[in-house]
Amino acid sequence: MRSDIERESKRTSALELKSDLVAFARELGFDSCRIATCAPPPHTAEFRNWLREGAAGEMSYMGRGEEKRGDPQEVLRGAKSIVVLALNYFHREETRRPMQAATGKIARYAWGDDYHDVVAAKLDKIDKFLRDFGGQQKCYVDTGPILERDHAARAGIGWHGKSTMLIDRRLGTWFFLGEILTTLDLPADSPQRDRCGTCERCITACPTGAITTPHRLDARRCISYLTIELKGSIPLEFRPLIGTRIFGCDDCLDACPWNRFAQASRETAFSARRSTTGMPLREYLRLSDAEFRSLFRSSPIKRVKRRGFLRNVCVALGNVGDASDLPALECAAAGPEPLIAEHAAWAITRIQQRCQMPASQIP
Repeated sequence: MRSDIERESKRTSALELKSDLVAFARELGFDSCRIATCAPPPHTAEFRNWLREGAAGEMSYMGRGEEKRGDPQEVLRGAKSIVVLALNYFHREETRRPMQAATGKIARYAWGDDYHDVVAAKLDKIDKFLRDFGGQQKCYVDTGPILERDHAARAGIGWHGKSTMLIDRRLGTWFFLGEILTTLDLPADSPQRDRCGTCERCITACPTGAITTPHRLDARRCISYLTIELKGSIPLEFRPLIGTRIFGCDDCLDACPWNRFAQASRETAFSARRSTTGMPLREYLRLSDAEFRSLFRSSPIKRVKRRGFLRNVCVALGNVGDASDLPALECAAAGPEPLIAEHAAWAITRIQQRCQMPASQIP
């Protein structure tokens, strides 16, 4: 009889703690806070096959954490629950006056401050909250060796879309994930059911065919990979398909019908800057290394460094630039950074061909 009472007391206490946790997460600005059991993720085998096929490209860190990604106990011994949090980052693009010079597209998640820093600061506060109840935690924001979307789907944050992105009826696809592994035993939530149906708009929207089948992405073809994770030259076959995208790609997200319900984020840190939504492409080419770091301070764009970002800018100018962009590209082609110079030379040739200009007529 006593053991039954003790179990009921613990259950009630855990429910109360969870309720307080969800309320605290809401105070911090999170749009969803749900719990998953700390169990091996259901797509571990698929993840390992994906690695073996080379679909991760140059993202070798994915393989280094392979064992931990397949077993959360390898990350935090004694963990019983995973707290999964979602933070909406959707901000509508402001209507701008037409510009004479070509501009580039930057993925919406990178318009404002670096989400790693914004979300991590909030997770630290939740970690402290849980420590007051005797919990030991490990917190991650897209950086830890865990299959975060599996745990998020199990917790009911959203369901696995065919693009591999997580989808929620209320938030669409525009949200960041944060995870906290904890030794506290919290009541788990139920998953959402898959609501994609027969829709494959995300697959057909992908410019490079990176979503090879539903729920499978070949990173080597993905524009986000090519403009962010890839450190060397962008393969020639993909350069024209990149269009004006200079950091990431939102095409599969934009195509998702569930995003018609998206509401603007309450987090102002994710609001757009002029440097990410309002600068002509050729202005980026004038940036020194110090100016690049200053312009993109506290931005996720800083991770690709100047050489990677200007490589992307050159490709975009090669796709949409005109004769007025050639002087800036000529300077880049003559610069000391081989990666930038190579892509600038490619862009110059593309513009000359498009404008049918002989080299002697370059302004």
